[in-house]
Amino acid sequence: MRNGSSSLRGPLLACILAGLIATMPAEVATAAETPAGPLTIASQGSFFVGGRETRSDTLSTLPAYAPSGTITVDQVYVRYQIPVDARRPALTLIHGCCLTGKTWETTPDGRMGWDEFFVRRGFPTYVIDQAGRGRSAVSPVAINAVKMGRAAPETLPPVVSAGHEPAWAIFRFGPEYPQVFPGMRFPLGAQGEFWKQMVADWAATLPTPNPTVPALSELARRLDGTVLISHSQSGIYPFQTAALDRTGIRGLVAIEPAACPDPAKDDMAPYRDLPILVLFGDYVDLVPRWAPRLKLCRAFVAAANAAGGKAELVLLPEIGIAGNSHMLMQDTNSLEVADWLAGWLDRHVPARP
Repeated sequence: MRNGSSSLRGPLLACILAGLIATMPAEVATAAETPAGPLTIASQGSFFVGGRETRSDTLSTLPAYAPSGTITVDQVYVRYQIPVDARRPALTLIHGCCLTGKTWETTPDGRMGWDEFFVRRGFPTYVIDQAGRGRSAVSPVAINAVKMGRAAPETLPPVVSAGHEPAWAIFRFGPEYPQVFPGMRFPLGAQGEFWKQMVADWAATLPTPNPTVPALSELARRLDGTVLISHSQSGIYPFQTAALDRTGIRGLVAIEPAACPDPAKDDMAPYRDLPILVLFGDYVDLVPRWAPRLKLCRAFVAAANAAGGKAELVLLPEIGIAGNSHMLMQDTNSLEVADWLAGWLDRHVPARP
């Protein structure tokens, strides 16, 4: 039974659940899900897309480093793995708020992540760090300008870090910290490793649209075709990229997007004939932050299809996959979800000849 009162669990349940998961033998937790055999790839590497040069006189406040010079900002880091004889479409995995491309790598409790899973399934896989996150550099110019007395303190950039306690509800581990939704599948026994993934979010300091968007467009053209798979904060980026330029975009998958295009404001033409999947996990209607987002995405899917689109919205519990948090690519059934998604891709995005 899932309702406001029955879903509330106290700290004792959280501790019991975390303890059970933490003491579960690794082979029990992973053996049923992990594909067997060595990982064989044709190539791997990394590169950057996007970026622009800017000159400043506030690059440094340290005597050992010159304050004046030119730096490159707004670039996006891309790491890739290409399977042998790859025929399935390339996938670009885009992380969400306060995180990096680590989202898609090994799970907090040590299981296979989606990037490796999809490579094993024959998809060339590209994992990015958004502009201003992880290995995609941020600019110190505004901060140093204040420190050097050349700008007012109120001009300091708004930088956000998500605390463990508020993030608990945002990621739908439970209605509030430390309560846990019944049947929730995130590996709470390894939550310490998850919190280490969190980084400061500089998105509010960046231009609009976020430089990640034109960088994704450049990447799609460079790859001559990719499916853009976003999560949470980045959920809107693939839609914005398609509105900017459809070249090279073979499909869009928005996993628990923080926003979908608004049919009352946005043109639906860029999404015509484009395979689109909007995917949500469990407990969405129980969290005030997420219920309106689901409603907007439902309206978008209906409007896109009315305009000739091929959009679909799926809630995992409605197809028999229950208990998924917002971090469904790290939940204990993450590879079950990935396997379902691989099937969706096979049905909607044709393999290369």
